[in-house]
Parts: sequence; structure tokens; C-alpha cells
Amino acid sequence: MKLPVIATVLSLGLLWGIASPVQAEYYLYQLPDGSRVITDRPKFDSAHKLVRKSGNPVGLGRYAAGHSTFNTAPAANYLRFENIIHAVANRHKIDAALVKAVIHTESFFNPNATSHKGASGLMQLMPATAERYGVTDLYSPRQNIEGGVRYLRDLMQRYPRQLKLVLAAYNAGEQAVDRYQGIPPYPETRKYVKKVLKKHTFYSNWP
Repeated sequence: MKLPVIATVLSLGLLWGIASPVQAEYYLYQLPDGSRVITDRPKFDSAHKLVRKSGNPVGLGRYAAGHSTFNTAPAANYLRFENIIHAVANRHKIDAALVKAVIHTESFFNPNATSHKGASGLMQLMPATAERYGVTDLYSPRQNIEGGVRYLRDLMQRYPRQLKLVLAAYNAGEQAVDRYQGIPPYPETRKYVKKVLKKHTFYSNWP
């Protein structure tokens, strides 16, 4: 009887006295809407069509580039910040899936992202917002997430049970939302709200 390949490799490693580290596997799936997602967990449902798998998430990200990347985020960075996101979100009683959706939309999980308007870090905090929440290093993932989550929490208290207004205010500012008594008629803000809501649904279903 032939041994499975993995068992064979491990057996040879033991015989030769060589440790056989198990390399993490990443999977690139295509969803029915044409979007693609990178994850470190295999999927077996019909909605996830395996495109390819690799031990290199950066390579998968490059492979997915140029395709519909609505759900595709750099797996290495996403997993790197997972614990911080959950810890800060839980402490402030904010949905971690929402925080991930905002970070994905704002910076694509790049802690060094900087916009032409001066917004910086994972949650793209403006300098004034960072100062308001005591963030001294905009490029520190922990500080940036802490400031961004606290801002989201305050916006939720200002616009209770109105997530669309919370997101609009995060993008355009509270003053703009109050002035228009709703989502401002800015194309960028309206697109932003839709993008975050879609990603929120995605991360809410993330295993």
C-alpha cells in the first residue's frame, strides 16, 4: 500500500533526522460574481471555485491583480493584523468585520498607505483626527486601528443604527453629513459607502 505523499515526506524526514516544517497554504478562489478572494482556509462549497493555491500569498495577490479584486486583499497583511483588529474592536464593542471592511477599503491593509490629502495608515486617519484620539504615530498599526475604531464608535453614537451615515461621516466628515442631513451628494463618498457595505458583508461571513 502506498503512503500518502505528505506521510511519505514526513517519514523520510524522520529517517534522515531532518525537521519537516509545514508551510502554510493559501488559496485563491473565484466567486460567482467574478470577484476573487485569498484565504488560508480551504473551501469546499460550490460557490468557491479554486483558481490556484500557493505557499506565497504575495504571488497569489499578483496573480489576482488585474482581475476583479473586490474581495482580494493581501493575505499576509490581513492575517498579520487579525489579532490587533479583533482586540481593539472587542474592547470598544465595534464589529470587527466592519473594521476590516473599512481598512480594506481605505488602505488595502497597507500600514504605510498615504493619500494625497494626508490621510495615513491602515484606517487612513487625517492628522486632525489622529490628534483628536491621541495617535502619535499614524503608521503604527496598533495606534492607527485604535484611533480609527474609536472614531467609528463615536460616529455610531452620533448616528445610532444608521451605518450608512457613519460611513459617510468617516469619509466626508460629520459636518458634511449634518449639512446635507444624510449621505452627502459627493460621488466619492457614495461609492465609498457602497464599497464598505459590500466588504462588511464579506467579512461578516469570513470563517
